[in-house]
Amino acid sequence: MGDYDDVTAFLGQKGPYFYRTFFLLNTIFISTGFFGLFIVFVGATPPHHCFIPDSGNLSEVWRKAIIPIEVVNGQEEESKCSRYRLDVVRNLSALGYIPGLDVNLTGVEQECCLDGWSYSKDIYQSTIVTEWDLVCDNEWKTPFASSTLFVGFLIGSLLSGQLSDRFGRKKVIFGSLVAQLVSVLIQAFSPSWEVFCIMFTFVGASQISLYISAFVLGTEVLSKSMREVFTTLGAFLHYCIGYMALPWIAYAMREWRTLLIILSSVPIVYIPLWWFIPESPRWLYSQGRVEEAEAILRDAAKRNRVTAPEVIFKDNELDVASAPKNKYSMIDVLRTSNIRCVTLMSLFLWMAVNIGYYGLSLNTSNLSGDPYLNCFLSALTEVPAYVVSTVLLRNCQRRPLLSAFLLIGGGMLFLIQLIPENLQGVAIAVEMVGKFAFTMSFTVVYIYTAEIYPTVVRSAGVGICSSAARIGTIAAPYVIYLGSINKYLPYIIMGSMTVTSSAVNLFLPETFRKELPETVEQMQQCKGYALL
Repeated sequence: MGDYDDVTAFLGQKGPYFYRTFFLLNTIFISTGFFGLFIVFVGATPPHHCFIPDSGNLSEVWRKAIIPIEVVNGQEEESKCSRYRLDVVRNLSALGYIPGLDVNLTGVEQECCLDGWSYSKDIYQSTIVTEWDLVCDNEWKTPFASSTLFVGFLIGSLLSGQLSDRFGRKKVIFGSLVAQLVSVLIQAFSPSWEVFCIMFTFVGASQISLYISAFVLGTEVLSKSMREVFTTLGAFLHYCIGYMALPWIAYAMREWRTLLIILSSVPIVYIPLWWFIPESPRWLYSQGRVEEAEAILRDAAKRNRVTAPEVIFKDNELDVASAPKNKYSMIDVLRTSNIRCVTLMSLFLWMAVNIGYYGLSLNTSNLSGDPYLNCFLSALTEVPAYVVSTVLLRNCQRRPLLSAFLLIGGGMLFLIQLIPENLQGVAIAVEMVGKFAFTMSFTVVYIYTAEIYPTVVRSAGVGICSSAARIGTIAAPYVIYLGSINKYLPYIIMGSMTVTSSAVNLFLPETFRKELPETVEQMQQCKGYALL
């Protein structure tokens, strides 16, 4: 398949066919920005305390005093999981005693929230937390629900490549859109938390399958010059458009079921694109479906106003394409000592970057201020990050670039703990700088990893690193959950991993403006690899 670009060179580098495909595929990436992080709003926990049933024996002053005051992170606030015993308080109220004056409340026995909870509706009308009381003893269910999305990411990452290789990129893209529509719609009508989590796994699997398949189709269909823009700015920036639009949709629809119903309708818009987005001629050619591949290429030539050769694929090219080749698997990225070291260090890098990126993304609802604005700002910081990282990748070495971004991101995570409580605007700004750095790292690590591995195991290497990244994203909600124990703990964990990974990265070989190794043997002979 190495001569495919030479065979299709008659199409040129630009033209209506490429422009249309570029635009349509990028519009699909907008939808991925909606579904990846709606849990920020759907799974938000509003302020709450024990529900106090209406009772004629309970005066207004006792109704206000029945919730104990606790000190959390140095500040006094109402208890979220306990109240003074209701029967005792009713008796004291009936006797006319005044809390704090006639009765020392510290001596009154407490009980758990036997009648449920009362939730603030200042920001959210309803979330899965308020729907199924995912607080106190059930608080762990919220990060678990977030993790099921990333479990779906892991499953989709492992299956989408095999499905698209067997059935085609186009079929997997539109199959993923239909699966996304159905799974989000069913999720909107979930009768229980368990059903919500199961469907969230399908949402994650369909979303990552859609992203990967559209990404692969774009790299195979577009010309070399447009392919570079598509894989760097196109896909990432259009994902950001969806990500930035999400908080405003959530702001308008503050009831979680209504929000999911609205989001589930998004894939419907893309169904008509089936008749406009072509299958990958490169994939068709590799499958021996030469006539179909030629038909697409001739249509592309017609749209680009160029003349296609009478015979596009010659017999000798078909023989080369069908010649037997050595097969490699994920085992080969761990077979030799130096490639094993590269893989293990890359796994740690991907985990650290993803924990930091998704940790800060999921934490936007926990920041002070408006959660919708915070989410928008978090998404907005990604736009310049993608632009700047794309420019720097063309002019800077990968190793110091990635280490610098990781160090900045980790430094911001440590710095945010030193900011006083009354400077919340500064704290949010510092967190956005950290998000900017992690987004830059996210972009660089994709390119860097692909350049490190030799051609014969490049897909396997990136695939196993992507799987490690999914483990990092699965862990991210639990890292954020640790903030309920100590608000600084998530930042300490994410910051420590990030700073450590920036040091580990220095031991990886430099790839900037170097010929990429084609075989494992060539990789072992390259300068930098041999030091491992």
